Amino acid sequence: MKKTKLIIILCLALAACKNEARTEVSLEENRAKSYDANDGFITMKGDFIYYADAAVLQTQNEIYGVVIDDNMHQLEEQVKPFKKEPTDMVPVTLRVKKFEKPKGEEGWQYRLEIKEILKVEAPNPNKEDIIKLAN
Repeated sequence: MKKTKLIIILCLALAACKNEARTEVSLEENRAKSYDANDGFITMKGDFIYYADAAVLQTQNEIYGVVIDDNMHQLEEQVKPFKKEPTDMVPVTLRVKKFEKPKGEEGWQYRLEIKEILKVEAPNPNKEDIIKLAN
């Protein structure tokens, strides 16, 4: 009797294992996970703008100040061909070091130091969240 119950339980367990759904993970997700896990830098995607000596990365949930250094200027050079106006924001994917701004300084709560530029994309021309003022 005990052997029969054990055999039935084993058969059910094996049958349940065979029906597991497999999900494919994209190469970009694996790359982002490996970047995040190995060196302390994080991969962020957002809209970048550099205007009047201020650099900003806006993600879906937050806005970050960007440290102005050689990597930021290199990103600005890659972004320029996609801008129609100096105030246009361009979608980018970056590897960054995120840290809090020093106390007593103005600006966004967190700052980003660009470590690597992964992708610069053309802005969506159909995006309708832009407000333009005209005289």
